Amino acid sequence: MPGLGHRRLRRGAVATAARPHREQGIPILDACCPPGSPCTEPETPAVRDAGRRRAARLARWLAWASLAWMCTEGAIGLWQGLASGSIALTGWALGSAVEGLASVIVVWRFTGSRTLSETAERRAQRGVAVSFWLLAPYIATESVRDLAAGHHAEATVIGMALTAVALLEMPLLGRAKHKLAARLGSAATAGEGTQNYLCAAQAAAVLAGLAVTAAWPGAWWLDPAIALGIAAVAVREGIEAWHGEDCC
Repeated sequence: MPGLGHRRLRRGAVATAARPHREQGIPILDACCPPGSPCTEPETPAVRDAGRRRAARLARWLAWASLAWMCTEGAIGLWQGLASGSIALTGWALGSAVEGLASVIVVWRFTGSRTLSETAERRAQRGVAVSFWLLAPYIATESVRDLAAGHHAEATVIGMALTAVALLEMPLLGRAKHKLAARLGSAATAGEGTQNYLCAAQAAAVLAGLAVTAAWPGAWWLDPAIALGIAAVAVREGIEAWHGEDCC
């Protein structure tokens, strides 16, 4: 055969194309080499960073969307909570401010050079944890005072409608943020998502309390009792967020 000179092929041997060579450490792959097979190179750091930045942008966008909703939810909820004398509704509305603070922290965490910073992640994680604890003292104090004084909250249709909307919307936000937290390895994002879940659970409890007290005034104690439960859950979630237990 041309190019083999005086060398002879053994009987039964088959001549094949030469194997591809490596040039500067990068293999020249055969066309039949499928993606994901052992002959492909692992994902490069640049590709991983690009994917992380995309996920970070989405986390930041969700945080901004959450912040806009929390401002609306908090203003209406606080107005109706104070007007009706419902500490459960007032506490839930104030919780919107805490959730908004968590969203601001996540926006800070994934802006500029902090996007890939582990130090920024730890600071954001602890900031979200502290935001859980800001709410508990006020709600607990007001709940105990209402129980001791036998305070009766009034019915509020607007408050019930607002909590019903939050009950439907918050789990969707929380689920999306937990998925992003798993991709980013971000306890701060997971903590923000947990706050959305907590908001939904609180909304369900407040809605039930408002509905029951509107139909049965004798169940007035249910409103401050629900508020005490909100305070206790906020403390627990703050402890878990501080230690990063929300992060997948």
